[in-house]
Amino acid sequence: MIDYDPATYSRILTGLTLGFHIIFATIGVGVPLMIALAEWTGLRKRDPHYTLLARRWARGFVITVAVGVVTGTSIGLQLSLLWPNFMELAGQTISLPLFLETFAFFFEAIFLGIYLYTWDRFKSGWRHFLLVIPVVIGASLSAFFITTVNSFMNQPQGFELVNGVITDINPLVAMFNPATPTKTAHVIITCYLASAFVLGAIAATKMIRGNRHAYHKKALHLTMVSAFVFAAATAAIGDLSGKYLAEYQPEKLAAAEWHFETEEQAPLIVGGFLTDNQEVNGALEIPYALSILAHSNPNEEVIGLNEFPESDTPPLYIHYLFDGMVGIGIYLLAISFMYLLIRRVKPAWQYNKWLMRGIVAGGPLGILAIEFGWVFAEVGRQPWILYQIMRTPEGATTADHVDIMLYLFIALYIALGVTATVVLRRMFKENPAAHELEQRYGDRGDDT
Repeated sequence: MIDYDPATYSRILTGLTLGFHIIFATIGVGVPLMIALAEWTGLRKRDPHYTLLARRWARGFVITVAVGVVTGTSIGLQLSLLWPNFMELAGQTISLPLFLETFAFFFEAIFLGIYLYTWDRFKSGWRHFLLVIPVVIGASLSAFFITTVNSFMNQPQGFELVNGVITDINPLVAMFNPATPTKTAHVIITCYLASAFVLGAIAATKMIRGNRHAYHKKALHLTMVSAFVFAAATAAIGDLSGKYLAEYQPEKLAAAEWHFETEEQAPLIVGGFLTDNQEVNGALEIPYALSILAHSNPNEEVIGLNEFPESDTPPLYIHYLFDGMVGIGIYLLAISFMYLLIRRVKPAWQYNKWLMRGIVAGGPLGILAIEFGWVFAEVGRQPWILYQIMRTPEGATTADHVDIMLYLFIALYIALGVTATVVLRRMFKENPAAHELEQRYGDRGDDT
């Protein structure tokens, strides 16, 4: 067994916790919006299928929220236990968004409880619909506030550091740093996108298995229309993120693109592998594309990685994370557009098994893209935990037995993951949508 130092174990444990939590956090941010869209559509069209979609999605959402609370609490504890030096330096500055994130979650949880237990309690369904709006706002605000903490780690400001002592603290300036607009927008919109595809993948699976009930058809259509909008927005925000990196973290962009020499008309490198002397082989090279991504001008100069000390540059394997994230984003945009196009020009083909399989693949791929994005964001900032102020090992604990904590948390996450999966499967498998439609709506819920 490899014997790592406490800082390395701390990084592994924090990375594991974030990697597990982000699955449920993504669903926790995106699914409330899909629930709201479904209920709104059901009310507007007087269609019980969409209303039942909102009911069933909300039921499953509660399970993911429960797991997200546990893993989110773990992250809060690990910040204090595993990164005490970082929290001592930066905690005073970023305490405001951490508090606001907790407040946003409480706001969401209170209205979620009211929303769940007031179905059919109002004469007007629109009054019940109003209760889901705070849930959507709370979930998105929670993502916004916690992402501003990560933005601060990438562009720390709002304080002065004098002889290792933090002074002149301005929490609002710290929150609204240069990284905040693109990072928060990218995180929130990709949560919407991944969640739409997760829900769409469930409906597409039913189609593949021959269940062509109107409930599943409408679920598929609602999720794919939403996914296309979110995928297009993701592409636009991703372009702005590239321009942010070019201005504020050029070494991160250069490492992601294996761009070593400063040059104009810089090409974008896709795939490939590096030789020992930093030559790129087997890659697809798109002329001018990196200059366009960085500066919206094919003739602009892009700073190369060789301009920076090797000790200040991130690991070069982030190139594959960047490619994977972007590639999956393009795939999700293409497959959702293909569904809408086929539905428009050749409706008889819209439930083709190959198209449905493509949509099913989009569910796990959307979550995988989220994972790639977060690892890219964190590893791409290395060797800094607080960019250009504190290196990662300096922020970590020096205590022993972090490895024991790691093994215990691995066991916890396995138990949580298995439990959540089993509960969700049984919750819906033992109560099919068609049966629930007939019970609740009678003839109004038939397969039309």
